[in-house]
Amino acid sequence: MLIVFIFYLIIFLILFLLSRNKYNDHVMPLDKNEYKLKFFLPMGLFILDKAKYKYSSKYDRTLQIKISEIKGAKYSVYYLQIHQANKIALTLVLLLLFTLVGAAMGELDSGYLIVGILMLAAVIYFTDNELSGKVKKRRLSIQIDFPDFLNKLILLVNAGMTMSRAWEKIVVENKRESILYEELGVVLADIRAGKPEITAFEDFAKRCRIPEITRFVSVALQNLNRGSSEMIPILRLQASECWEMRKHAAKRLGEEASTKMLLPLALMFFAIILIVGTPAILALVKGI
Repeated sequence: MLIVFIFYLIIFLILFLLSRNKYNDHVMPLDKNEYKLKFFLPMGLFILDKAKYKYSSKYDRTLQIKISEIKGAKYSVYYLQIHQANKIALTLVLLLLFTLVGAAMGELDSGYLIVGILMLAAVIYFTDNELSGKVKKRRLSIQIDFPDFLNKLILLVNAGMTMSRAWEKIVVENKRESILYEELGVVLADIRAGKPEITAFEDFAKRCRIPEITRFVSVALQNLNRGSSEMIPILRLQASECWEMRKHAAKRLGEEASTKMLLPLALMFFAIILIVGTPAILALVKGI
């Protein structure tokens, strides 16, 4: 196993040296807190380039849809490349650790090899699962904040403001950072830059990808296209439905938090049993 480790270490170092300064423009903008292996990402990008990976499979398209929701469609291809390179970099580092531990242990049994294979498979699963978790968290955040925005919009429009003016007032006066208000700000910036309101609202719905936003945008577009005296009652009904959904979302968050506490509590319980039970077991063994 020592020979395997030395051989792999040489390959690892060659890959590192070949890619070290080749992808600075790709890697520099990335947040190190989000990408813990930022230092090794050029290795993954180098391998993908040499393999002439096309990022065009059904699997890649599914990932790109999720990434575009989080990072925006404009940068979705770039972050897809980074996502795939991150998985490769993580695999390379884990293989290095795996062979290092194997070299230290000397002879290896089949169990260790199986654990290594499972560990590498887990890299792909958990990296993609983390991406899905970010999408879910983003949507939940929007669902929680949307009823509050909708109520403010209804009050202002009912007071005589146009929807665009009410939208602008809410965004400008908002002091709280949230995903929804970031997206609302993008809509406002698009309209100010000359994008048609209809297109800006449609893009907003595509970025958020939740039913509440889609229904709201449909009502807003109907108001812009044909005008609708029924818009306020429809929005009030939707606001009521959204508040109920917000309650369910908050309840779900509480249940998830309780579930996450089970593992630490179980570990604490096991530790207490171990601390309390070990002296008793040792006493019984000595007595026998």
